[in-house]
Amino acid sequence: MFKKVLIANRGEIALRIIRACKELKIATVAIHSEADATTLYVKKADESCLVGPGPLSGYLNIYKIIDLAKQRGVDAIHPGYGFLAENPEFAKACEENDITFIGPSSDAVHKLGNKIVSRQIMTKAGIPIVPGALEKINSEDEATAEANRLGYPVMLKAAAGGGGRGLRICRNEDELRRFLPIAKKESLSAFGDEDVYLEKCLESPRHIEFQIVADNHGNVIHLGERDCSIQRRHQKLVEIAPSLLLDEKLRQEMGAAAVAAAKAANYNNVGTVEFLIDKNKNFYFLEMNTRIQVEHTVTEEVTGIDIVREMIRIARGERLFIKQDDVKIRGYAIECRINAEDPKNNFIPTTGRVTAYYSPGGIGVRIDGNVYVGYTIPTYYDSMLAKLTVRGRTWEEAVDRMYRCLDEYVIRGVKTTIPFYKRIMLDENFKKGEFNTNYIDQKIEELVYQDERDPKDLVLAISAAIVAHSGL
Repeated sequence: MFKKVLIANRGEIALRIIRACKELKIATVAIHSEADATTLYVKKADESCLVGPGPLSGYLNIYKIIDLAKQRGVDAIHPGYGFLAENPEFAKACEENDITFIGPSSDAVHKLGNKIVSRQIMTKAGIPIVPGALEKINSEDEATAEANRLGYPVMLKAAAGGGGRGLRICRNEDELRRFLPIAKKESLSAFGDEDVYLEKCLESPRHIEFQIVADNHGNVIHLGERDCSIQRRHQKLVEIAPSLLLDEKLRQEMGAAAVAAAKAANYNNVGTVEFLIDKNKNFYFLEMNTRIQVEHTVTEEVTGIDIVREMIRIARGERLFIKQDDVKIRGYAIECRINAEDPKNNFIPTTGRVTAYYSPGGIGVRIDGNVYVGYTIPTYYDSMLAKLTVRGRTWEEAVDRMYRCLDEYVIRGVKTTIPFYKRIMLDENFKKGEFNTNYIDQKIEELVYQDERDPKDLVLAISAAIVAHSGL
């Protein structure tokens, strides 16, 4: 049994982990930068400690975090997502210091963190992968030869990372030669590794991922799929469970492939197997994420299974409490990432102080966030403020509920993506389930909205008009 867990993260995911630990009667230690000292997750933890004065370096300092964990007498560390969550050196450091890493083994993190190695593992296991190279690209001539074999367009991708960094779509040889050094440089900057590989670019695919849960006793199941096709620059914006695209036959085939992928990698704990589906409904392994996902909420809502709680249970050696046949999908869930961004200005991140905050509520509504009145949004971190998740008995009910909640949601002081999501919920293609990874690019002009005026601005305008009219 764990008595104390350190959360090596910040923001809403740190708060999410703290809540799961409290339900399991486990004490928590939050780490924070000076910029995060007064935030909500720090206040909710049983203990907190400064990990470093810098806004970023502390969250990335493996040995500082390990030292703090030993000083505070913790049994385990939960990495959340981002920062060190998929760093095999961090997982290894925990193992070497007799601290349980709440996640997969360092060996699994290492193997699956390299996209080339993971593609090799899946190929050996007979799992379909996106057509492309199984080795890194060493030269322009090697790249052009592979591209000619695959046929354009092709994608240059970073072997050591994801999230769109180090990725370039090449539609001809000139672009391939021009983008190769750029992709390698970007990959080196982002991941400390310049290796890139080449794969076929699937035009307008659907992005479907399966949630995997695997204990340390050889039991592996999946919790169904999520449709993450609505993206911008390879960053997910809206997540849905289950997918409207999959019929039961395809769902079973992809679920079986996801479980086989986890077994092939000798995987334990929670993970996500990501696939692309082409226009003919052929599916291909894309990658496996060795951490909790931002969008885990939609899976929890349709299955009733607390995924973070399961991560902790598995890490302390317990067996899965359910079998595959026990997993039942009920209704539909949608998650919108509420970001501090201006969609009308190329989604540029916005900062400032939150002057008003009113969250929606009611049946089937969930908020995961770290925002409150007076919160000052820092410039150093991801722009996500909160995750709004709703569930409905039917797809139509879920969409209507999400629109109602977005209409209720008030965050003043900074621009957010709330009005943009409202337009998506009204879009006929979205309501019909007709979308792919190019949806935002294709629909951007149709999703234009009018800025919503702050009621305070309206009061001031009326007051000014009264003063002007009365001649005061």
